[in-house]
Amino acid sequence: RPHLVPAAALRHREAADGSSPGHEAEAGGGGPAMPGRPRTKFSAAQLQELERSFREQRYIGASEKRRLAAALNLSQSQIKTWFQNRRMKFKRQTQDAR
Repeated sequence: RPHLVPAAALRHREAADGSSPGHEAEAGGGGPAMPGRPRTKFSAAQLQELERSFREQRYIGASEKRRLAAALNLSQSQIKTWFQNRRMKFKRQTQDAR
């Protein structure tokens, strides 16, 4: 029996790689590729706590992610994404220092 992919997952995959018919990427478009959640503006207190946690450990575990999400009133996926982005920023900064 063939492997079936849910339609929502297929649409997400097509949107991610730009292969969805009728949704050609705009030349020079500065906007986000997918409509959805607007960019999160973290408060100074949230950033302070996220940075403190990042200094302790660059990779966040599930329990710490749950704790931070509850403490900072953010979703776990926002915490995960912040850590991914922060690791990339850290990598760029350490490469630039060389």
